[in-house]
Amino acid sequence: MFKNFFQSRISLLYLLSVSLIFAFSAWMSLLNNFVIEVASFNGSQIGFLQSIREIPGFLSFSVIFILVFVSQQRFAYISMIVLGLGVAFTGFYPNPLGLYTTTIIMSLGFHYLATINQSLSLQWLDKKTSPITLGKITAANSFTKLLVFICIYFMMKFYNIEYKYVYLVFVGITAILGLLAWISFEHFKEDIVQEKKLRVKKEYWLFYILTFFAGARRQIFIVFASFLLVQKFGVSIENMVILLFINSILNIYLAPKIGKYIVRFGERLALRVEYIGLIIVFTSYAFVNDVHVAYGLYICDHLLFSMAIALKTYFQKIANPKDLASASAVSFTINHIAAVFLPAILGIIWLWSSSLVFIIGTIIAVCSFALSFLIPKNPQIGNETILVRK
Repeated sequence: MFKNFFQSRISLLYLLSVSLIFAFSAWMSLLNNFVIEVASFNGSQIGFLQSIREIPGFLSFSVIFILVFVSQQRFAYISMIVLGLGVAFTGFYPNPLGLYTTTIIMSLGFHYLATINQSLSLQWLDKKTSPITLGKITAANSFTKLLVFICIYFMMKFYNIEYKYVYLVFVGITAILGLLAWISFEHFKEDIVQEKKLRVKKEYWLFYILTFFAGARRQIFIVFASFLLVQKFGVSIENMVILLFINSILNIYLAPKIGKYIVRFGERLALRVEYIGLIIVFTSYAFVNDVHVAYGLYICDHLLFSMAIALKTYFQKIANPKDLASASAVSFTINHIAAVFLPAILGIIWLWSSSLVFIIGTIIAVCSFALSFLIPKNPQIGNETILVRK
């Protein structure tokens, strides 16, 4: 049984994805309380910390230069260990310089691992069934988040364990998984040798634009949706945790079904459904006055993230197989362009009108919806958009 497990590419994809979520969820769940209670950070320092966290994401394109010297699979293991080290040292350096340094280390490991994980997923999964497998992996990620929340709650609530030791527990598991994978998994040969040069190809322009809009939407949700609940409705930390629990449980159940839906109806329709949902959610955010409606919007918004599987599998169908590694690196960089400037700009707009922030989100969703009509019914190499002349 275990021999078959360590000889399966799908098993490795599950392990890489779950390890990524396991370490990062622990880091993120504890961060706000840790920097305030232990490191005594002010608002400016927290903002700067979150900004530098996104820098490695913006630099994800550098992955392709590293792959000249290291295989993707081994680099994934190295990234797991770097991610673990960054999280492990977080609790031992509760000062600005220490936290900025450990955050950069953590973020490097996280974004490199995420980039390689996406690249390997698109290379290894069958195009016909990849949405189903990615849906199941998304469900596994949600279960992992749920497990992390439960463990942290019991460790902090009933055993009063110090932050640094809580970090160590989770990172220890991540590091062990990384070393175990490195030692035990078969080294899978590349079916198609990947391009080792960084190129932005005009054939993928629609994917690049939709990826940029997806990154912008992600920032609005992560930064401002939660902030709206707390600032406008005074939602407590306990209720925010309950919302995260609900989101995780629903994703465990729905993500595989979303994958099957994409296989049945295609990426074009799935993305249109996602963008229509975003238009409704963001517009409602702008004018919501009832906390229970706001709860529902938050849950719907979170569930729509699972529909992003369709954008990945759309690219898998139109991309030249040898471009998957370099294009994954480029797409991660494009996705994080918005993270560099959007939160700061929208933060200023928020001071004037919080509703306008979400109206901007609606405009982004409308643009994405309009562009989705350029996706062919059967996307493939040479038929990337309906504008391509046959």
